[in-house]
Amino acid sequence: MKGQTKEKDHLKDSESVLTDIALNAQLADYSPVKGCMVIRPYGYAIWENIKAILDKMIKDTGHENAYFPMLIPESFLQKEAEHVEGFAPECAVVTHAGGKELTEKYVLRPTSETIINHMFAKWISSYRDLPLKINQWANVVRWEMRTRLFLRTTEFLWQEGHTCHASFDEAQEETLLMLSKYKELLEEHLAVPVHTGMKTESEKFAGAHSTYSIEALMRDGKALQAGTSHNLAQNFAKAFETKFTTENNQQDFAYQTSWGVSTRLIGAVIMGHHDEIGLILPPRIAPYQVVIVPILKKNDENILVLTEAKKIIEELKALNISYKFDDRDNISQGIKFNEYEQKGVPIRLVVGPKDLENGFVEIHRRDTKSKEKDVPRAGIAERLKSLLDTIQKDLLQRALDYRKEHTQTVKNLDELEDVLNNKTGFARAMWNGDVALEALLKERFKASIRCIPDQRELDAKIIPCIFSGIVYQNNKEILIAKAY
Repeated sequence: MKGQTKEKDHLKDSESVLTDIALNAQLADYSPVKGCMVIRPYGYAIWENIKAILDKMIKDTGHENAYFPMLIPESFLQKEAEHVEGFAPECAVVTHAGGKELTEKYVLRPTSETIINHMFAKWISSYRDLPLKINQWANVVRWEMRTRLFLRTTEFLWQEGHTCHASFDEAQEETLLMLSKYKELLEEHLAVPVHTGMKTESEKFAGAHSTYSIEALMRDGKALQAGTSHNLAQNFAKAFETKFTTENNQQDFAYQTSWGVSTRLIGAVIMGHHDEIGLILPPRIAPYQVVIVPILKKNDENILVLTEAKKIIEELKALNISYKFDDRDNISQGIKFNEYEQKGVPIRLVVGPKDLENGFVEIHRRDTKSKEKDVPRAGIAERLKSLLDTIQKDLLQRALDYRKEHTQTVKNLDELEDVLNNKTGFARAMWNGDVALEALLKERFKASIRCIPDQRELDAKIIPCIFSGIVYQNNKEILIAKAY
């Protein structure tokens, strides 16, 4: 399929869609290490753009970047019982180094709560040391049984924030603040709408007091947990003796949070924005927002085209529009067009000698697959700037419309089955909290409760619990879906 337009029926296989787009758009390739991937320059450029946006958000909210070792003493994980139980199956363990068996084994970090707490315990002694707000950009290793490019790989890149506070309320405020920043990142920059909400007890992070997530709906009807924020309360602080002296000269354990997103966000972009051709990129994270393709001839007409293209480049630079100028003369225009369509470049600007003589250029929009001819050359940069804003908004609206179309209210298990198996997407329901529902969802539907959403739409006085069939005002609203 490489280098070719994919048929619509092929796109029904979401795993093939993800793989084909990632390979054809040159985002990633398979590593010789099972379950790992090589992120290619174009894919890494997307990650760098996402990282730059989020890094500013993190710093603007008072956090500082640091770095902690990848090797974590195995004994550290044993200190927090829930944590080790939750991550044990996914841990990769180093047993030998320097040609000798290690006295203590080391775990390749699946997450860093334990080693960071070890350091926090050294750094914190008084309420004056709080709040302590640290973030790190790092790689993580989790030994997944079944991997998929970007969405679930053995090694991936992420950021993980870790903070300490003097009270539970401060930690809760921090947890929800960072969740809101993730929502802002996804919706305003990736054009992927998300639901925010709390995870159920069985779905929360191992060792956390409570976990909140952002849940997106991909174009194959499956949900994607795109990021999480955890209120750890004092669980890890007690395990690692992370104490501080209060203003009343009393000893207390720090209240903590942790939160993170990863290169899974690129998977969210792939599966959230594509068509039968391939990838569609939101302008705000595209490595280049405009690709300029000059129509080159084997004559003197090229001088006019190349000279004018360079003038356009200077105009784009003045408006901070990222671009690529493809003046390769050993590749046909058709091959170039196909390449940039598969890479999802938001706008293709075609500059030809005949059009220029008449004062025109040609614009191609990737998201709508539309072509606009006889576009005035004068003021082209301003026109493209406005068009990029339009594309960004249109992609978010497209995703919102899809999510609305694929969200149904269900009142019983038969209605749920119809949604999950025939309509796909989110099912909104009421729930009495009986954990037996979660087991049933996994066994019967291969689905799960994605979250207890912050934005409630159902009336608990009218809609019955999907499991018991009883209407009760204390029932919780939930979002159910099949997920990656």
